[in-house]
Amino acid sequence: MKLLILCFLLIGITSCAQQGTSPAGEEKKVGGNCECCEGIYEQAPDFNSLHETDTLPGFNKSPHKMLVYGTIYKSDGTTPATGVVLYIYHTDQNGYYTPAPGQTGCAKRHGLHRGWIKTNSTGEYRFYTERPAAYPNNKIPAHIHPVIKEPGLTEYYIDEYLFDDDPFLTPDERSRQEGRGGNGIVKLSKDTTGMLLCKRDIVLGKNIPGY
Repeated sequence: MKLLILCFLLIGITSCAQQGTSPAGEEKKVGGNCECCEGIYEQAPDFNSLHETDTLPGFNKSPHKMLVYGTIYKSDGTTPATGVVLYIYHTDQNGYYTPAPGQTGCAKRHGLHRGWIKTNSTGEYRFYTERPAAYPNNKIPAHIHPVIKEPGLTEYYIDEYLFDDDPFLTPDERSRQEGRGGNGIVKLSKDTTGMLLCKRDIVLGKNIPGY
């Protein structure tokens, strides 16, 4: 019986490592409540296999292609942060988090448009996706949800990516932003092919409770 219990414990620890998180009790809790942030681990790729670039589902066929890129810095705001996982998810072109077949739990809530990036040696990240749509019959600005996972810390959310030209991004909405990870309001430009370009740098721990 003792041998069986030990086996279950070892399986649990191995499972956690495969999903990119440390065994319970070894990570510092930061960021406060993070509703469904555990979606970063659900039906996720092996964190050890991640790169600084990811392409989200639907990009290749989308008429609203967008490249999101930038640098993630350590808390001093100048030193590039290596090996940091950035998880993102957003709505589709109809404003819904439409799930993929077989998705469950928080992964299902986050829908098809999900991605994972791990910063390179210079802190860079980029992901190819499409510009999300706002929720139907709502005045909440269109946005991309980002979640950060650093070694030794629990996952935490930072300010959503918001688009400066969004008609729903009112002065009141702008004033409500917390600045978690820095300013999340981005200005879009276009490359020579017409693809939208979205640059945002992130500062780890900035305005994050308990950091």
